[in-house]
Amino acid sequence: MTAFFDLPVRRFKANGIEIAARVGGSGPPLLLLHGHPQTHAIWHRVWPALTRHRTCVAADLRGYGDSDKPAASADHAAHSKREMAADMVGLMRALGHERFEVLAHDRGARVAHRLALDHPAAVSRMMLLDIAPTLDMYEGTTRAFAQAYFHWFWLIQPAPLPETMIERDPVFYLRSVMGGRPGGLAHFSAEAMAEYERTARLPGWATGICEDYRASATLDLEHDRAGRAAGERLRLPLRVLWGERGAVGRNFDVLGLWRRIADEVSGGALPGAHYLAEECPDALLEQAGEFFGWRQEPRDPPMRLFPG
Repeated sequence: MTAFFDLPVRRFKANGIEIAARVGGSGPPLLLLHGHPQTHAIWHRVWPALTRHRTCVAADLRGYGDSDKPAASADHAAHSKREMAADMVGLMRALGHERFEVLAHDRGARVAHRLALDHPAAVSRMMLLDIAPTLDMYEGTTRAFAQAYFHWFWLIQPAPLPETMIERDPVFYLRSVMGGRPGGLAHFSAEAMAEYERTARLPGWATGICEDYRASATLDLEHDRAGRAAGERLRLPLRVLWGERGAVGRNFDVLGLWRRIADEVSGGALPGAHYLAEECPDALLEQAGEFFGWRQEPRDPPMRLFPG
């Protein structure tokens, strides 16, 4: 099996732009989506086990990594989760996958949430890592959450303030955000950090991440409110996992909030803070194997089920 970082990063036309992704493994398709301020390299520690059971597509969101970085728009529509979700549907269709599973972290999990709402026939089941629903997190913001997630409120300031400051030293910004959580930078491999730092220096990266958050604080909330008013719900099996040392579980009733808008929810805390695929890959793989339903092998760790 080809090692993760030895696999080529391929580019695929999707939704009018190009999306970068690594593809490997065999079996049913599984879409992997990363969060801020990283790339699809977050999956490198769980990739060998996942690709034994699934055809994995690890993609960079638009604005991040090696994917295209569209220009900002006044209404932030170019970076809405609706548009990012359409990118991923287009990517999977380009690979011949009309229906697939999703495993997504952080910003990618917000894209996955919108993807499952807008394209319900495309997603069979979904695992989301370390998020509560975006609308509930904004409406339930406390001082403790705002201090822990300061970047949510700084990145949405009008351009070019945050972009200019980030572009002066993008690696300092990246290391400050990632290293500011429990455990600091010790969780991350040298190869992964090199990828995160390389792509943070790419033109358009600062604009992409700021517009992602501006869209979440404006247009995405409009989409969420309109959907809830219309009775929109997630109808697929959903598992949500969060870090027991992280801010999401401390500040929100994660399962309670998801159960308000989804029919079939299970989940619980893992022994990490936020970057679960890199902090506690074995615990994540236990949950992935049980939830996605592949046959347990002797070399896999024993599975543990959280109650539904």
